[in-house]
Order: sequence, then structure tokens, then C-alpha cells
Amino acid sequence: MTNEEKVQYWIDLSNRDINTAEYLIIGGHNLHGGYFCHQAVEKVLKAYFAKTTEETPPFIHNLKTLAVKTGLFDVMTNEQKDFVRELNPLNIEARYPEYKNKIAETLTDEIAKTFLTQTKEMIRWIKEKI
Repeated sequence: MTNEEKVQYWIDLSNRDINTAEYLIIGGHNLHGGYFCHQAVEKVLKAYFAKTTEETPPFIHNLKTLAVKTGLFDVMTNEQKDFVRELNPLNIEARYPEYKNKIAETLTDEIAKTFLTQTKEMIRWIKEKI
């Protein structure tokens, strides 16, 4: 697989995940929709990593760490950095019962829709750099 194919692979996965997130959030499944927002951003960050380094992206899920490793965190706005920090717990912590309910309670429809909008904006911003 060429590096361009690897980049496209990550972009395709990100596109699929953002579509899933939108479907879930519109259906009122905010916790799972938020998880797929996280996945969509993670995968586009991995696409950017693959594009700029021509290496396999690291096997990590922490969005801030990925953003730092790509160099994008340094050029993100404070708003984008805050969004990465807010979205980050939706990957791992949302899987564990003791955190799941706590996170689900905070993910109102309004917050979930805001996350969806911000996720789409973040993806668009990163894709422009690819």
C-alpha cells in the first residue's frame, strides 16, 4: 500500500465515522455519537500524521497527544485546543460503566450537536492541511 493509499484509508474511515456520529446524534444517541466524533477526529489526525511523516500513525487514541505528534496542536486556535480536550474523554472513559453514566448525563442534545458541528469543522481544517 502506498503512503497516499494509507492517507486515503484514514480519511475514508474518518468520513464513515462522522456520518455514523451524525446519524447517532440526530437519533438521540449522544454518548455513542460523541464516541464516533472522537473516532472521526482521531482518524483524520492519523491521516495527517501519515501524510506528513510517511510513517504508520501511533497506536494511541489520545487526541491531544496525536495533535502534538503531528505538530497541529501548536497551530490550533485556543478554541480548537479546548475542543480536543473536551472530546478526548469520549473515547476511553465512555466505555467504562463508572464513567459512562457521568459522561452521558453531561451530553445533552445541544452539547452533542455542538460537538458534531465542531468535529466537522476540525475535520475540514485538518483535511485542508493534508
